Amino acid sequence: MPLLTVLLIIIIIGVVLWLINSFIPMDRKIKQIFNIVVVIALIIWLLKVFGLFTYLTNINV
Repeated sequence: MPLLTVLLIIIIIGVVLWLINSFIPMDRKIKQIFNIVVVIALIIWLLKVFGLFTYLTNINV
């Protein structure tokens, strides 16, 4: 996946998250949980895009 596409998707997710936080009335705790879930999902997606997710799952502790 081209780097420009990844950057564009990150910007779109950021704008959508900002719109949701600004214009949809929610309790502060629910909004915080929602933001954390979106950021974690984005990090996992980025790890999969760059091929690091399979590397991290193969590590034995």
